[in-house]
Formats: sequence, C-alpha cells, structure tokens
Amino acid sequence: QVQLVESGGGLVQAGGSLRLSCAASGRTFSSYVMGWFRQAPGKEREFVATISWSGGSTYYADSVKGRFTISRDNAKNTVYLQMNSLKPEDTAVYYCAAPDTWYSGSYLPSSAYDYTYWGQGTQVTVSS
Repeated sequence: QVQLVESGGGLVQAGGSLRLSCAASGRTFSSYVMGWFRQAPGKEREFVATISWSGGSTYYADSVKGRFTISRDNAKNTVYLQMNSLKPEDTAVYYCAAPDTWYSGSYLPSSAYDYTYWGQGTQVTVSS
C-alpha cells in the first residue's frame, strides 16, 4: 500500500514562496515518477509538475513554469515543490501523486488519470 503525505502548505502573500514536501512509503520510491496537482474551489484538479524516477527530467504546466521547481530526494523518499513568486491564482489544495505504471523518463504523464496514488492534500492560500 503506497502512502503519500504532503506538508508545507500555508498562507503567504503574493510574491512570496513556499516549499511543499511529499513523503512516500510502501514501495520503492526511487523507481517511479512523481507528480504534483492542485485543485481550486469549484475547479477541476489540474496538473502542476512531474519528475522522472531519477530526477533528471521534469515537466511543468505553463501556468507555473519559471516559478515552481519540482525535485526529489530518493534517499529520503520525498518529493518537493518549491513555489516562488506566488500569485493569488495559485491558491488551491495541492496533492502529490504517484502512478502504478513505471515510466522510463522519456515520457512524463501529466493527466490525473495516469496517477493511482494520492496524498490527502495541503492547502496553499496566496493573499493579494
């Protein structure tokens, strides 16, 4: 049973920064792609970023490119999302996710349907 636990959310002013963490357990973390998604009130869950099993490849949504950075520490079974230059429209519950399928890194899934395991989410609120 894969378990994902997010932390690091909170309230921040526009232009500020936050770093989210997601601790994984239950299988070989280092073998799998990891992703971050978010869901704002009244909106569908949307893709934010994903990272290959080795950390060598990343892919971002256009809305966060250049502001957010996804990274991982396989020794700590943890994936991170560094969020800089935050905007009020970044306000959402942020989820980390893991697929059940192994991806080599040449393809990084960005659809929520490609991910099987989800954390409980952490709230990020950006005030204007």
